[in-house]
Amino acid sequence: MKKNIFYLVVLLINVVGFSQKTIYQSDSFEELSKDHKTVAILPFEARLELENKNLSNEQLNKLQEKEGYEVQNALETYFLKMHKRKDYRIEFQDIQNTNALLAQENIDLMNLDIYTTQDLCKILDVDALISGDLTLNALISEGVSTDFDFMSFISGTSDYGRIAIKLSDGDTGKLLWKYEKVITRKSGKNTYDIIEAMMRKSTRKFPYDK
Repeated sequence: MKKNIFYLVVLLINVVGFSQKTIYQSDSFEELSKDHKTVAILPFEARLELENKNLSNEQLNKLQEKEGYEVQNALETYFLKMHKRKDYRIEFQDIQNTNALLAQENIDLMNLDIYTTQDLCKILDVDALISGDLTLNALISEGVSTDFDFMSFISGTSDYGRIAIKLSDGDTGKLLWKYEKVITRKSGKNTYDIIEAMMRKSTRKFPYDK
């Protein structure tokens, strides 16, 4: 009986684990990216669904912007660190330059979605874009609890939200790679931990590896 319960628990963990992430890579990746030299990382679009928070629209928008820029910063930190180990065949545009160039065109997170990938790549003078969105019920940039509760994990009530990271071609606007993952208590204690863990555990390597 105890052995059966053990196997059931393992099965449930595996089912939940596999359902928490989705990875896609275009069959045309190599063809479309062969001439890529520079990639820009955009600030992420964040949507906060905070309970017991009496916030004005202005306060909510500021918090959402903070989370979006924090993910952009965490991704740059991760890729620069991995660049030293894996030697990507592309370079990443400094996010300060990215954000400055966007600001010069009066582009921010409030109107970013009205521009096409091709438009943004021309403005930033890059070959591809890393962009994405996240939905959160907690402010991960300020740190979250990583205490493990098995029943909460199984029921999904330990989830903090979901994040999607996309890589798009600048010439065609086509989606080249996408990684979606549920953010749980096991993901990490802050934005940097969560980004590093989810990218490191990706079942397919980031496609610009040499």
